[in-house]
Amino acid sequence: MKVILGADEDGKELKEYIKKFLLENGYDVSDKSQHGKDFVDITLLVTHEIKNSPESLGIIFDGYGAGSFMTAAKVKGIIAAEVSDERSAYMTRGHNNSRIITVGARIVGREVAKNIVKGFLTADYDGGRHQIRVDMLNKMC
Repeated sequence: MKVILGADEDGKELKEYIKKFLLENGYDVSDKSQHGKDFVDITLLVTHEIKNSPESLGIIFDGYGAGSFMTAAKVKGIIAAEVSDERSAYMTRGHNNSRIITVGARIVGREVAKNIVKGFLTADYDGGRHQIRVDMLNKMC
C-alpha cells in the first residue's frame, strides 16, 4: 500500500517520525511536504495524488489538524477526517471509507500518532450499510 504524506512547518517533525515508522514497516511512502510550505498547498497535492491512486491512503500533519481537514474536505471525491485518537482513525476508515486523515502535531504525541496511523492503515472499509452515507458524501462539493 502506498501512503502519501504531507506536512506544513508545524507538522514536519511528527511527519518525519511517522515516515520513518512507515518505511521501517515496509510501506511505500510518497512525501509531498517538500513541494510547499502552506497546509493548503500541501493538502491539495496529497488529495490530487489520492484521487489518481485508488489504492493509496493519505496522512497530513499540521499544527491542529483542522486546516488540512477543511482543505481536503472541499475537494470533490475526497473523504477526510481530522483525528486525534486511534479508535476514530480506525472507524473513519471502516465506516466512512476515509482515504485521508489529518493529525494535529500540537495535539497528538508521537506514540499516539503512531497508533493512529496503525489504526487507519490496518482498517478496511466495511461497505454495506455505510455505502449510503459514503455515496452522499461523494456527491457533495
